[in-house]
Amino acid sequence: MILDGKCPAGALSDKWDDRLRELKLISPANKRRYKIIVVGTGLAGASAAATLGELGYNVEAFCCRDSPRRGHSIAAQGGINAAKNYPNDGDSIFRLFHDTIKGGDFRAREANVYRLAMLSNNIIDQCVAQGVPFARDYAGYLENRSFGGAQVSRTFFARGQTGQQLLLGAYGALSRQIRAGSVRLHPRTEMLDLVIVDGEAKGITVRDMVTGKIEGHAADAVCLCTGGYANVFYLSTNAMGSNVTAAYRAYKKGAFFANPCFTQIHPTCIPVSGEHQSKLTLMSESLRNDGRVWAPANKTDRRGPNDVPEPERDYFLERKYPGFGNLAPRDIASRAAKEVCDEGRGVGGSGYGVYLDFTEAVRRLGEEKIRERYGNLFDMYEKITGENAYKQPMRIYPAPHYTMGGLWVDYNLQSNVPGLFVLGEANFSDHGANRLGASALMQGLADGYFIIPYTIADYLARTGPGKMDAGRPEFNKSRDDAGALIRRLLSINGKKTVNEFHRELGSIMWENAGMARSSEGLERALTLIPALREEFYKNVKVPGSGEDMNQELEKAGRVADFLEFGELLVRDALHRNESCGGHFRVEHQMPDGEARRDDDNFCYVAAWGFRGIDREPELHKEPLVFENVQMTVRSYK
Repeated sequence: MILDGKCPAGALSDKWDDRLRELKLISPANKRRYKIIVVGTGLAGASAAATLGELGYNVEAFCCRDSPRRGHSIAAQGGINAAKNYPNDGDSIFRLFHDTIKGGDFRAREANVYRLAMLSNNIIDQCVAQGVPFARDYAGYLENRSFGGAQVSRTFFARGQTGQQLLLGAYGALSRQIRAGSVRLHPRTEMLDLVIVDGEAKGITVRDMVTGKIEGHAADAVCLCTGGYANVFYLSTNAMGSNVTAAYRAYKKGAFFANPCFTQIHPTCIPVSGEHQSKLTLMSESLRNDGRVWAPANKTDRRGPNDVPEPERDYFLERKYPGFGNLAPRDIASRAAKEVCDEGRGVGGSGYGVYLDFTEAVRRLGEEKIRERYGNLFDMYEKITGENAYKQPMRIYPAPHYTMGGLWVDYNLQSNVPGLFVLGEANFSDHGANRLGASALMQGLADGYFIIPYTIADYLARTGPGKMDAGRPEFNKSRDDAGALIRRLLSINGKKTVNEFHRELGSIMWENAGMARSSEGLERALTLIPALREEFYKNVKVPGSGEDMNQELEKAGRVADFLEFGELLVRDALHRNESCGGHFRVEHQMPDGEARRDDDNFCYVAAWGFRGIDREPELHKEPLVFENVQMTVRSYK
């Protein structure tokens, strides 16, 4: 099937305004007749639920945490992009659009990305009005800093806590609607299934994580805002509770999953220290504004970092990419670090690490200024490693972080299943094959505050308010199926823990579908994953029952989905015979080691349809057309 993204015709700068004129509206009095379910209450979900509630809809918001304030959006550190051009350094909406398209290696829709750049300025105004404490300069103006893949300073920030502060702003808006009664919050509730009635999304099946009760909730439309799937690698920068379950089970009900192989490896993370770890810790990309990345020039050099003289250091990002230096995009910086370590020049006990050095910045600006900019990040690093990064360089290494793939959506953020809208990291739409730093928060808030209120209204106006009842046969079957899976997991009573299976899956994924992928490795993964999945259903041990709080049961359901989804990711990576952004196939590289795209054969979105666990998924393509930027070799030199 050739998919239609339903982008408006006409000039790029006019597309969103033209679409707004086309969309149907619902009067304020009639909005009360509609119910909307929002699953997930991170930045995308909290902003969507708050805005829809403010407009007068009846909103049911679900989160698997005890509070929306614990959504993984709080972990975002460095900032949020916007084309305000406050530093007067040449930024513009078009430049932000172009940087984002180029950063994604020309694998995203032009129309979506330009809309994101347009809305970026509104987001900053919205957040300032909410009281988000962005950093300010001496004169009181909002301050900006640089991020990877850009030669202007467009990133607004609140020290190293930007995600947390933005989420608190959205949470305040959401709390106001909860008190007003327009939003009903369901904390500690996990979505287990999407309910389809007459071909349209009309509700969800959930499990109360405290009581174990399984029940259905009906609505006129469903918004999924459940984040990404980087935990398929087991060790990632994501919170341990981040998972693919909601999106994957929607995929099994007919929603297409687009570009699952587009996963991002973040170059600035604290290296793995042993098998005892259950997650990795991110060090913000903003640190590369003042920190210089280097490794010993000689692979036999085992001296401490402060004992290595300048002539014997290789500032490899500055050497390879003089135009952008230490602010090269994430995928490029990650591969450069891996290359250095593969040569035997890595640092630390494992040899998988490079240095991020602030000596020059401290000497130039003073320790107090560096502490003002990044103090909480330095404190976090010292708590984890016991090392003072003001006195000696940090050790960093790439780690799984963000996922650009997600459920396929059109320009209105609606999936191919009518009534199912997907926001934020859970959809595929804006970042192509690689996300530029500080753009995740921008997309989540643009989707929630400024896009979904218009586009979902058009769908609701065209379908009319329903009288959907969670007692319908479709809801009953969904509850029965969810309960059957839980009973199956509890009955296996094997000898290996859920974490053991998850760790094994993560090892398979990282070794064969991580930073560097090959046909041989991907084929190997397609043999190993089904075998591990078969063992899981014979030998996993899930203690306790399904009638009360059971965190092992929760993890078991999520790992069961990862064991299926991992195979989908690998199939997509094997299918895409090119290198682009975070998807690097060793068979497809330039003579200098950079990624080699194949625009003639792979300039499209690969959207996969479910056909059964043991059957290959069905490929659907959405061609990508570039009318306003020229596809060129992606160079940051």
